[in-house]
Amino acid sequence: MKKTMSLLFISSILIYTIISADEVRAFRCGSEMVTTGDTKAQVLAACGKPAFRETVCENNQEYTAQRDKTGRIKTKKKCVRKKEVWRYNCGEGDFIYALTFAKDKLIKEETAGRGSGKSGCLGK
Repeated sequence: MKKTMSLLFISSILIYTIISADEVRAFRCGSEMVTTGDTKAQVLAACGKPAFRETVCENNQEYTAQRDKTGRIKTKKKCVRKKEVWRYNCGEGDFIYALTFAKDKLIKEETAGRGSGKSGCLGK
């Protein structure tokens, strides 16, 4: 009986730890939470406008060569997989959160340093 109770207790702690770790990866905007799979519209509705947006290119770039009017060959770089990164500065004592979108879906959430100044995050 004691072994069963001990095993149940340890299992409960392990499950709680796993659930807590997943929740840490979610970004809370006021009473709303955004997670991977959410659309840009859902994130805008929950969090408002980000402090900064940038478009980045994944490492897959195509190079094409074309001749210009003078006959010289020019190479052009084309981004195959564009991603958009939105940054929310949640102010002094909190973090800057970087939300990465591929097409219209949120694919990654991470912290990108310490926040500064007044919070630009809803509900914080």
